[in-house]
Amino acid sequence: MTQPELVTDGRIAQAHGFTLWFTGLSGAGKSTLAAAVSAELRGRGIPVEVLDGDEVRQNLSRGLGFSREDRDINIRRIGYVAKLLTRNGVAVITAAISPYRAIRDEVRESIGAFLEVYVKASLDECIRRDTKGLYARALAGELPQFTGVSDPYEEPLSPELAIDTERPSARARPPAECERCLAPRTFASGPVP
Repeated sequence: MTQPELVTDGRIAQAHGFTLWFTGLSGAGKSTLAAAVSAELRGRGIPVEVLDGDEVRQNLSRGLGFSREDRDINIRRIGYVAKLLTRNGVAVITAAISPYRAIRDEVRESIGAFLEVYVKASLDECIRRDTKGLYARALAGELPQFTGVSDPYEEPLSPELAIDTERPSARARPPAECERCLAPRTFASGPVP
């Protein structure tokens, strides 16, 4: 292929990735929604990668604790991988608590083609859903620096989407708001460099 043919090739011209950054308390439904959106994107023939916070912590951020500094390092690592994938035309979905607003904003700036999705559920609901027993351990003082209990979660001030997973429609299927995540993205900053 010649250079002009490459530029006009539809596969190349549409190879602009984006990142959907799912943030919220443990148990809010980030991983569940990420899996549903990922399956829908794959079904549409869109290359997609899910960066789940628990999996990243086990494989890319092993050895980090839960201090603010360690959490920020973990989110920067997730953000860096998301940036690499995004600039190579992949739809990236992250599902990580990412409790601090400043680091989320830093990652947003770095990636560019970034949509913040606040997966919202009350602390009481997250405790009720807790299949791993983490909230019970945190409330008993066994898990220090647990987000939402002994460490803060800074809610997004103006996310592109906010999905309240306590709503019955959100529990039944990915809510209608997620359809906007799946539509072709345009970003004020233009294509990802």
